[in-house]
Amino acid sequence: MSRPASLNLARYDLLSIRLAVTCAQQGSLSGAARVCNLALAAASRRLRELEEAVGGPLFERHARGMIVTAAGHAFVKHGLAVLQSVDRMGAELHDLHQGIARHVALCASTAAISQFLPPLLARFAAQSPQIRVDLEEQVSETVAARLREGRADVGIFVEGPDASGFDTQLFRMDELVLVLPRSHALAAHATRPARFEDLLDEDWISLHTGAAMLQRQQQAAVAANRPLKLRFQVRSFDAVCHLVQSGLGVAILPKAAATPIARAMKLVMRPLADDWARRRLLLAVRAEKHDPAVRALVDFLAEPSQNAKAPRRKRQ
Repeated sequence: MSRPASLNLARYDLLSIRLAVTCAQQGSLSGAARVCNLALAAASRRLRELEEAVGGPLFERHARGMIVTAAGHAFVKHGLAVLQSVDRMGAELHDLHQGIARHVALCASTAAISQFLPPLLARFAAQSPQIRVDLEEQVSETVAARLREGRADVGIFVEGPDASGFDTQLFRMDELVLVLPRSHALAAHATRPARFEDLLDEDWISLHTGAAMLQRQQQAAVAANRPLKLRFQVRSFDAVCHLVQSGLGVAILPKAAATPIARAMKLVMRPLADDWARRRLLLAVRAEKHDPAVRALVDFLAEPSQNAKAPRRKRQ
């Protein structure tokens, strides 16, 4: 395989990139050609020229379709990012004509979104219609990474990830609770705080790796010199509760987020005695950020009492 000709690749238009991405999604050139409104011969020529520019095949052709090569997987990953970036650019330019002066990218943890953000963002939208907030949900570690990489203007995450280089202030506090099916033996003492160390014989259900709750549990298990019996990892609090309801394990969730789900599913919530169950959610921007729209959002979202008395923490 020859060395990729990056200068040649840079000349290729977005339609060729979209064609390759669609080929990977459809599994066939004819299907991708239809989606991209191209004649089959034109699509075949574009794809062949694109592969020549890349320096090797993006797909293996078979009678029943196309299989993405290793180079194809890399191209599709970055091609999707390019297409999404162009789509966002188009949306922002369109919004400029509609009177929206600035898009602010907010990346927030599941805990922040499920407990606090929706009504706040609705009020901010009414107060500042010229600013459009683009919200992305991620686990806390990824929120901090997005902010550090410049892929988010503002981040909200549970205290724990490296915050060096950020200006941080308190967003809100929350509390973690144990969530159990009603038939569980531990549900009989629902008002009595439970120690996490005493729960390590249980099967656990949690969010995916990088979630602040899971990291706290893992750290506490290591401190107790015990394994954490992690049975299932899912992407939402609702999915966690469904698995708990089915008797597949127990879970730890933020109290405010778990309360309506637990009531609907007839689950039991029990407080935790551990200090780490009381958490700080931080609001962060990169220290060099001075954009007025970003500052307007940060000042609006900050914990009200902090605006009155607590200074912001500067980068370390």
